[in-house]
Amino acid sequence: MGKIVLFMHVSLDGFAAGTKGEMNWIHVDQEIFDFVAERITETNTALYGRVTFQMMESYWPTAAEQPGASKHDREHAAWYKSAHKVVLSNTLNQATLTNTTVIGKDYAAAVRKLKKETSGEILLFGSPTTAHALLAENLIDECWLFVNPILLGEGIPVFKGIKEKQSLKLLKTHVFSSGVVCLHHELRRETN
Repeated sequence: MGKIVLFMHVSLDGFAAGTKGEMNWIHVDQEIFDFVAERITETNTALYGRVTFQMMESYWPTAAEQPGASKHDREHAAWYKSAHKVVLSNTLNQATLTNTTVIGKDYAAAVRKLKKETSGEILLFGSPTTAHALLAENLIDECWLFVNPILLGEGIPVFKGIKEKQSLKLLKTHVFSSGVVCLHHELRRETN
């Protein structure tokens, strides 16, 4: 059975984006790219919300072909092209997309089925609204949070809509030279 692993940048005060979705505060560099590249090669399934998917789809299919494409662009574009993409959306047309499954209504049941049919991990990249919906349904199993050394004060929270207490077990940490800290947690369901 597969598990859903959330990959998200977060401010120190718990926001995934600014109030208008701004992400210009996120620090990325070759050290973080290499760390993430090594990590994502362990899976071939990616999960996105519609907004994040459209952002990815506008860049990654041709990123490796662009003049001056970086090592990260070439590697991630190859992974993106081969990965099975799953998108939570009520508006996208699956017939127009390559190697992509669109889940609309009754997403919780569809994601549970996806987890049963997938061996290994399903990586949820960013997509705070999708993360909120899946957290509310207890469908996220692990979090890889890249904590950026910045306070936003307000914005779109990483965690929202949780219906019951969820304990986290810290599995691993990694400190980058930039000051970004990756926290790898397993979510544990509380039973009363």
